[in-house]
Amino acid sequence: MSDQNPFGGMSNAYATTVQYGGQGGSTEPANGAGQNLIKDTTTAAFTADVIQESRRQPVLVDFWAPWCGPCKQLTPLLEKAVNAGGGKVKLVKMNIDDHPAIAGQLGIQSIPAVIAFKNGQPVDGFMGAVPESQIREFIDRVGGKGDGLAQLAEALTAAGEARTAGDVQTAADIYQAVLEQAPDTVEAVAGLAEILFDSGDTAGAEAVLAQLPEAKADAPTISALRARMALAAQAASLGNPAEFERRLAENPKDHEARFDLAMIQNALGEREKAADNLLAIIKADRSWKDDGARSQLLQLFEAWGMADEATLSARRKLSSLLFA
Repeated sequence: MSDQNPFGGMSNAYATTVQYGGQGGSTEPANGAGQNLIKDTTTAAFTADVIQESRRQPVLVDFWAPWCGPCKQLTPLLEKAVNAGGGKVKLVKMNIDDHPAIAGQLGIQSIPAVIAFKNGQPVDGFMGAVPESQIREFIDRVGGKGDGLAQLAEALTAAGEARTAGDVQTAADIYQAVLEQAPDTVEAVAGLAEILFDSGDTAGAEAVLAQLPEAKADAPTISALRARMALAAQAASLGNPAEFERRLAENPKDHEARFDLAMIQNALGEREKAADNLLAIIKADRSWKDDGARSQLLQLFEAWGMADEATLSARRKLSSLLFA
């Protein structure tokens, strides 16, 4: 393999500043030769053990519980594959019975669940006790197989940092360069398609998504983008939000108007307003349209992403409503 980086020349002058969770964390040093790649974590240590550590290397988080039979099948295979990977990824295990908050924030509804973090963000994952061969493939996909993939990962990091800094064109150029070398790279497909969609080029976004093989078409980032696109199409057919606001002013119990207004607000990027309107329906009449407002709110969470601030805030409000 050539030593030349096929993604060279792209900007890498951006610095990420994403933070997650609470303060504190593990005092264990970063992984290196001979260090343990597997550890348990807590809610307080999650930021250090997962978010900060994932900026140095990919981190897999295994959400499990002592009563979970499939967890007992998966965890030994997962540990074996991580150790065999020789440092490609680190494994952090979290007992959701003792530490339920993080799993709740990430929207995890069944276990075992394994979520991969890179650069402080969840990027991939799977649920259930999968065969050892699939675990190895997952680790290769997340952690890379060699120098070429390390260069690709650097390019994806630069693209993400460019987007964070508001330099969308540079990010798009990097994603395009990545796809010229590796057309089925999920992060590049999702990133470029999202940029196109946000710019109003829905057809272009669809064309980029179509190039992914079927085996990768259900990756979390791809599913989230498709959910966003579906919601936007739904909202576009609803009409003028002023009409629904007028109807609500006349009749605050007009749940149909409130629901449609929430869909339009979401399409306009007004996530908190959209969530609050759906939460208002749930509070007033949980049974409306067979719990339709809650179902729609969960779909919004999927579209926004597990770690989005609007998702986290609305999840807390939803929990208060359901379990008060």
